Amino acid sequence: MTKLIYYAGALLLAGAISACSPLSLVNAVSPAGAVEATTALRYGADPRNMLDVYRPAANADKAPVIVFFYGGNWVSGQREDYAFVGRALAARGFVVVVPDYRLYPQVRYPDFLIDGAAAVAWTAREIAGHGGDPAHIFVMGHSAGAYNAAMLALDPRWLGKQGLKPDMLRGWIGLAGPYDFLPVQNRTTQPVFDAPNTPPDSQPISHVGAASPPALLIAANKDNLVNPVRNTGGMAAKLRVVHVPVRELYYDGVTHTTLVASLSNSLKRLAPTLDAVEAFVRSDGGRK
Repeated sequence: MTKLIYYAGALLLAGAISACSPLSLVNAVSPAGAVEATTALRYGADPRNMLDVYRPAANADKAPVIVFFYGGNWVSGQREDYAFVGRALAARGFVVVVPDYRLYPQVRYPDFLIDGAAAVAWTAREIAGHGGDPAHIFVMGHSAGAYNAAMLALDPRWLGKQGLKPDMLRGWIGLAGPYDFLPVQNRTTQPVFDAPNTPPDSQPISHVGAASPPALLIAANKDNLVNPVRNTGGMAAKLRVVHVPVRELYYDGVTHTTLVASLSNSLKRLAPTLDAVEAFVRSDGGRK
């Protein structure tokens, strides 16, 4: 098993597993441990409106809740590939929701945000039955998923469609998120956001306000896909201007892709991402 873990880490560090490829190898070296999973729960009408819930096996009761959105440039991804995220965070005492959402070319911006808001609304309604505390929900994501989390936390339009407001969230966590990317340069992303006619209000950084939830922003210093200075640094600076609590972390030894892999119990040696997320949630977004 030790050799398999080392091999998985080596592949990731070499870039053999891309952000939008299956992460089955990471799951294979990330044992479930004392965690229970309830899979294929429906939160909407579309076939992709499904989610999985991970919880500590030791009878979670009113545990903090994390809704995790995966990346994949809004064109790929499936919740099963991110079981390692659910397991790792549930092992730390949290209830974790990992939803699928509609992708391009089935939909374009902003339909995946409508799905994300519906997943959060399902969580608020149903998570108590899985041991979670609906009064302590955080949204989190990596890459495109961090964009989704940011928009749900900052732009009231999306949760508003579900009769909710961003202030129902205790905080949001972004890993290598694109928060300020106009004009859209990535050719895969351009049709998702109807470039060059992308609306300016599609950018999370445009929606920062004094009432925004606290944030934990993490990026890799060596990220060749999403500029960490412009996106993570720019978002953190904008939040500080309006006095919103924000913790900003940059790690060496990981890339855009391997940053999310460092959440795995087996690959957490890559960066202290898991510890930082746990500390942020345990502190109730810095309120404690």
